Amino acid sequence: MLSLCFALQGQSIAQSTSDSACGNPFRNHFGPWDYRVASQHDKQLVETAHFTPGIESLTRPVNSTLHNIAGDISYTLAVFPNHHRALISMVRLGERHKSDQPPSSTYTIDCYFRRATTFVPDDTVVRALYALYLAKKGQQAAAVQQLKTAEGFAKDNPLSNYNLGLVYFEIGEFESALVQAHKAIALGYGRTELADKLKAANKWAEPGG
Repeated sequence: MLSLCFALQGQSIAQSTSDSACGNPFRNHFGPWDYRVASQHDKQLVETAHFTPGIESLTRPVNSTLHNIAGDISYTLAVFPNHHRALISMVRLGERHKSDQPPSSTYTIDCYFRRATTFVPDDTVVRALYALYLAKKGQQAAAVQQLKTAEGFAKDNPLSNYNLGLVYFEIGEFESALVQAHKAIALGYGRTELADKLKAANKWAEPGG
């Protein structure tokens, strides 16, 4: 019964997404796959044609022109909705064109993040990237919500909690950044960059202090 509930829930998510302006991230002619666990063969098959270093850096398109380079990134994100580097490139492309939907992009940048979080809700890196994007767009509350959701999926992973702390700091949520720094320390994570940033901003407090 429990597995059936999860299956029905997945169908509901897919149907609601397919009815939206963001399309259905669960449906594509090739894949789609979770990039974190996709085979190296499938990654190479897509990336050697549609996400080369020149495309990632937005400098050397393979199948189009610089103006239409979003088409290749869109293809990559159709196959791997949570391709972290492709999401970053799409955000940078939007900044270059000063547009929420760069030329030749299938969807808006916000849609690509929505598709990714729907396809793999537990990908904390996607949610961190989405939070940074939302904060830059002036949507602070929505950014914080993405990070709070990510915290639930991070659980006791020290690196994930630490990285979420860095994003909290980046968007000016210093108290939450401090909480994540303390949690990472308690979990045995030894890097000090987050603590150093908080100290430099006069926002640090020792754990238990």
